[in-house]
Amino acid sequence: MTKRRKLQRSLWEGIIAEDVDELWEPWMREADRLLEDEELIDRVWEAQGQRHRHSRTRGRPQTEAEVALRFLLLKHVRNWSFDTLEREVRANLVYRSFTRIGMEKVPDAKTLARIAQALGPDVIRDLHERLVKIAQQRGVVRGRQLRVDTTVVETNIHYPTDSSLLDDGARVLTRTMQKIERKTGGLKRKVRNRMRGVTKRVISIGHALRQKGAEGEEKRQQEYRQLLRLTRQVLNDTGRVLEEVEELPRRRRNRVKGLCDKLRAIAEPVRGVVKQTRARLFQGVTQFPGKILSLFEPHTEIIRKGKAGKPNEFGKLLQVQEAENQIITHYEVFAERPSDRHLLVPAVKAHRDKLGRVPRLVAADAGFYSQQNERAVQEMGVPYVCVPNRSTRCAERRQLQKRRWFKNGQRWRTGCEGRISVLKRRHGLDRCRYHGMEGMEKWIGWGVLADNLIQMGSCLARQRA
Repeated sequence: MTKRRKLQRSLWEGIIAEDVDELWEPWMREADRLLEDEELIDRVWEAQGQRHRHSRTRGRPQTEAEVALRFLLLKHVRNWSFDTLEREVRANLVYRSFTRIGMEKVPDAKTLARIAQALGPDVIRDLHERLVKIAQQRGVVRGRQLRVDTTVVETNIHYPTDSSLLDDGARVLTRTMQKIERKTGGLKRKVRNRMRGVTKRVISIGHALRQKGAEGEEKRQQEYRQLLRLTRQVLNDTGRVLEEVEELPRRRRNRVKGLCDKLRAIAEPVRGVVKQTRARLFQGVTQFPGKILSLFEPHTEIIRKGKAGKPNEFGKLLQVQEAENQIITHYEVFAERPSDRHLLVPAVKAHRDKLGRVPRLVAADAGFYSQQNERAVQEMGVPYVCVPNRSTRCAERRQLQKRRWFKNGQRWRTGCEGRISVLKRRHGLDRCRYHGMEGMEKWIGWGVLADNLIQMGSCLARQRA
């Protein structure tokens, strides 16, 4: 059964409210008022009601929509885990007051995680759009300026090498087959554990990488051949186990249906890793089509942003665009990385759709520049397009880029780098802790919501002061 709000405070909460209010941070007071918006609460309530068929009318009462929203925002404001969130709220009267849980029992970490699963990427986008509308109504955002930039949010994987991917695949396949063997009460042939040999080969490959020249290369290829042989044997065992399970009685077969599905799902990418490893080592093909970077996060891409300290990043490209007072008015996670120069015009269109006006100034870095983009944005009604062209030989263009408004626009643009840094350091957008592409969108969406809430609260607090 779902509820929108808590009905009434207890007597004890009213007694201590005055002392607790003095401990609130300034932005939290304003954020507390912002989160009383009915549309925000109704959107969360609707999502909670869709968890099961009769969630709204039957069963035990769920955590109120108002409380659930505040809990999840607080989690991403502080970049906590669900366990830390539960512990901190239980121990802190300010957090109890902010989340509106009061003196009641705090939901445990598993309950909070299930609530977070019920709120998908579409729900989070709706919450973000509503918060931007509130910012516009309160005068925090006017839409006169727009700056846009991109960054990489990494997936939660180790550095992908062929040997480590083969090691991961052999380990997961072996472990799953052993579980199937135990749950079915035994198979015709006992599942063989080849992980000792696989681990030895992976360690030997690491040692061979230290040897330079032809001798080291020959040693490395020899160890890789042995590793590939062991992996193929594990894959053959996988096929045999699945065939044996199909011959079992239906009752025993149903016990391991989920494990068999998992076994098939993992076996397919492992075969892909075997193919790309053979192509790289023995055919010299480094740009293998559909290259697999992780067995557990298959949506991961290799993205190169030109950083000297980190030339290769493994994750997804995120576009962030801001207006006044560092409010993020739009964000987008791309399934496949586009070129930055294809993003400027859609960014202005998104700004116009959300804020109802075209900005007077658009600022971005040189990666967004093209003559076609500049003309298209100017035709949309933007008088000042502050996107530098660093490879120009035109004296007129160079003179334009030295004008005061252009330099001021570029100085303002650099704040986007700072905003991305804050998102990564304060809200955890350096690495996504949720699983899958949907989890990536949710993680980024909550981080953006949390940052906007702090910025709006801080801005409104300064206005009141």
